[in-house]
Amino acid sequence: QVQLVESGGGLVQAGGSLRLSCAASGSILSINDMGWYRQGPGKQRELVATITKGLSTNYADSVKGRFTISRDNAKNTVYLQMNSLKPEDTAVYYCNAYVRTTTLVSLHWWGQGTQVTVSS
Repeated sequence: QVQLVESGGGLVQAGGSLRLSCAASGSILSINDMGWYRQGPGKQRELVATITKGLSTNYADSVKGRFTISRDNAKNTVYLQMNSLKPEDTAVYYCNAYVRTTTLVSLHWWGQGTQVTVSS
């Protein structure tokens, strides 16, 4: 089993910043892609940013230039630095990791989600 534990969400005013963290633990052999997704009120879950094991990144157009994804492979942790936050960034943010377990099974795993609320 694999667990992803997110932290760092909260309430912030428009223009402010937050940093999300997600630590993976459990029966991990290796982690390939890691990423952040979000689901706003009444919306479908959408990709925010992804990062490969080799540190190549990909961002949704709506967050380019404002959000930065990074990871620490030694700690199995992915981060999302969010700057210049807007009310439309309000959502539950979910961490995702493509993990190869010690039983040689590769699956996508999800965190429980962390709420980010941006007030205007």
